Amino acid sequence: MKKEKIIQKDYSTYPRNYQLKIASETDILIAADDSVRLLNEVMEELDYTNLYRAYSRKGRNPKTSPEAMFKVIIYGSMEGNYTSSGVARSCRRDINYMWLLGDEPAPDDDALNRFRGKQLSQAVEELFYQFAKKLREIDEIKYEHLFVDGTKIEANANKYSFVWKKSTTKYQIRLEEKLKAFLAQLHNRYGWLNQLTAAKAHKKLSALQTEPFVTGRGKRKSQLQRDTEQLTEMLARMKKYEDYQVTFGGRNSFSKTDSDATFMRMKDDHMHNAQLKPGYNVQLAVEGEYITGVDISSERSDQLTLIPLMERMEENLGAKYEDVTLDAGYESEENYTWFEKQNRICYIKPQNYERSKSKKFKSNMHLRENMLYDEGKDEYTCPGGKKLRAVHTGGRKSTSGFESEITYYECESCLGCPMKKNCTRARGNRKMSLSKTFLRQREESRSRITSPAGILLRMNRSIQSEGAFGVIKEDYGFRRFLLRGNRKVRTELLIVALGYNINKLHNRIQANRIGSQLFEKLTA
Repeated sequence: MKKEKIIQKDYSTYPRNYQLKIASETDILIAADDSVRLLNEVMEELDYTNLYRAYSRKGRNPKTSPEAMFKVIIYGSMEGNYTSSGVARSCRRDINYMWLLGDEPAPDDDALNRFRGKQLSQAVEELFYQFAKKLREIDEIKYEHLFVDGTKIEANANKYSFVWKKSTTKYQIRLEEKLKAFLAQLHNRYGWLNQLTAAKAHKKLSALQTEPFVTGRGKRKSQLQRDTEQLTEMLARMKKYEDYQVTFGGRNSFSKTDSDATFMRMKDDHMHNAQLKPGYNVQLAVEGEYITGVDISSERSDQLTLIPLMERMEENLGAKYEDVTLDAGYESEENYTWFEKQNRICYIKPQNYERSKSKKFKSNMHLRENMLYDEGKDEYTCPGGKKLRAVHTGGRKSTSGFESEITYYECESCLGCPMKKNCTRARGNRKMSLSKTFLRQREESRSRITSPAGILLRMNRSIQSEGAFGVIKEDYGFRRFLLRGNRKVRTELLIVALGYNINKLHNRIQANRIGSQLFEKLTA
């Protein structure tokens, strides 16, 4: 049912759903249309059951209530005040923070930091989606047109603390070879009957020790001590490399300071020549200028982040969107197929869309897109008049495990063809592989994004989803996470997104823009 009381410019006249108090001096000084009043009203309508469950039943109750600390943290996000020390300082000096606290004591830096990292991290996502559902109740969002975009935000990690998978694998293989040779030496030196594993060899050496090993300068180590220390050091390095491989998962790097962060190229590198930095791939889903879905990922590519974002968001909202508009970074057969299976519309810009409009692309007849194709015979004709016929089909598995069917083509003969140097660099005949399903899906998406509805939605995606990142990065100054680890970083992002949404609601109310979903295309 639509709620009208929240949509009014004078926030001081809201019918209170909490205990009435005599107006204090701070209440009089704060303007009737100040966003802090809207924040207070919104926060009072949320259910904090899960937040209270995050507290232990043992021990003392916090001096400042969870609701009050949650309010000041969100208001800090609305004001670009993200640090716990900054919020704690404002609670003692800023009249708006004091008004939010009411009669409760101002929390200190440690209390806010503990609350954000422990209790709030267990409930903030549910509180975020509670507010999203409130926006649905007042028809600010309608689960119709969703716009998704991603960006890289730097992690709170040392940029020189990198660990690379390729280097780790190389060092691990080299160490395994050295360890194997060293075990063979030990086998011969101590006359062991059977070839032992490294762990058993270490136990054998420890059993041979009859007196303490020597330490310090001027002490001569025995052969047994040197062997034991060398084997111990090699086992420690092997354990470190094995732990690194587990931490990598499907990634090619991570940071020692924050093992969940991956080294990525940041968009603030306008010269494209700076080193990689540890960061997170942040995904935002926007409808009607509000952020309705949030996710973070350690994946560098946007392709693998879409489905987890959609599933997590729609599970929390309890609703599905009619259509989703995305940029070329999300194009993949897996994403197309996911939307097809759910009978939903996606407007994904093909990765070759801009290039295909260029004169150079259209005039290059050696490209597959410009070759003549006979669907009945399933063959392409190159500019030299040769036929590229389907040789066989096979499967291809993506990083996420998605399998697609690939058709392989080969030219009947490139021997003596004068155009070969412009067509292929292969020594033999030209070969190419493609997924027919993906090509069909790409052409269907191309037709959708070039339709009048598709053009309007793509325009709104650049305004709404990219605009959300622009406001958060430029206006709010949020360019680096303060916390470490997936759970805490997600908490920090949800706090920023919730503050953004309340600011957006406030601005739309004051500008009489309530209820508008799309920006219309201007006509000359």
